[in-house]
Amino acid sequence: MNVSTLVKKISQLIKSAILPITKIKPIVFIVIFASLMLSGCVNYDLGVNFNSTNNGQLVQHIQLSEKITIFSSDYISEWLKTLENRARKLSGSVERVSPSEIIVKIPFTSAKELQKKFTAFYQNSTTKEEDRSQISNITTNLMAEDTNFFLFSRNHLVYDLDLRSLAMFTTKADNSLLNLDFSLNAPWGIKNINNNSENILQPEKHGNQFIWQLKPGAINHVEVVFWLPNFLGIGTLIIIGFVWLGIYLRYTVLPTPKTQTPGVHL
Repeated sequence: MNVSTLVKKISQLIKSAILPITKIKPIVFIVIFASLMLSGCVNYDLGVNFNSTNNGQLVQHIQLSEKITIFSSDYISEWLKTLENRARKLSGSVERVSPSEIIVKIPFTSAKELQKKFTAFYQNSTTKEEDRSQISNITTNLMAEDTNFFLFSRNHLVYDLDLRSLAMFTTKADNSLLNLDFSLNAPWGIKNINNNSENILQPEKHGNQFIWQLKPGAINHVEVVFWLPNFLGIGTLIIIGFVWLGIYLRYTVLPTPKTQTPGVHL
């Protein structure tokens, strides 16, 4: 399920939560709507965790507020099941924390596989559903490439998310129904690239993890460079070292074994 479909589902959930109360007194409706706008009803965290060049995880954490789930529990359950099925097709695991909270983890073994699985998970839109929503121009793209230097690799990651059509979910006080985060975790640190673009987001740093707060109603751009250890190359170097050490000890330190010439018997 792509981000566009996700947001459409969320908008439908919000709509289903609001429509049943539109016939009550205006003052009551204003109070309820204000309570929704004062805090996020949807927490959506997308994380990419790199352990090494050949090991990582794509993590998606979705948590829906009780303010929404109380009106559409059956609809939400069916929607979360589609996420589970899509993750399992990509060899991922799913944890249902609660009826309204889910954590999806999808493993990858290279930057190329990360990009491939990201596209498969987020950009396979459902063609059976008729698009009647105004939220139709949300686009998302993740580009990941690495350059191998035998013992380590240089990684370049670019993440773009166009959320301009979500301006309706944000108030003038910068409160939003949607709390969207993108995080990246790498063992040797991360360098945030600033190219003087107004769409560049500034991250919060927590150790080896960077977290970007995505902005509804804007184009979000994340670009980073980071280095990773190549354990396959390191392991190969260790094996070569042991072989060389064995040869050195055999012909330099240890005495040369004597060879006995077999005698001739008449």
